[in-house]
Amino acid sequence: MTFQRACDIFAVEPASATCVKLKNTEGQEVKVAVVRDSDGTWHAIGDTCTHGDVPLSEGDIEGTLIECWGHGAQFDLNTGEPTLPATVPVPVYKLKLTGEDVLVDVDQTK
Repeated sequence: MTFQRACDIFAVEPASATCVKLKNTEGQEVKVAVVRDSDGTWHAIGDTCTHGDVPLSEGDIEGTLIECWGHGAQFDLNTGEPTLPATVPVPVYKLKLTGEDVLVDVDQTK
């Protein structure tokens, strides 16, 4: 599959996130957290915490980390790597900006 429009650039302020639902090549829905870190850099990661069924897009962002509000696990926005209590990384998807559109490819991870 190719890049899909996730949202527009005005939908996410620095140090915030939003959840979008995209389809992969098998037609399955994929929940993606489109995130801008504290410096305003864009990221796309799986929206569900791997420690519990909690949306990461509702968590706090500090630097390049997003914190799950459920149990405090943090995930690196560049690698998906977690801190305890989570032990399984979240997927990190390819993202690009085209004009005012944020595009994400849920079939390609970094």
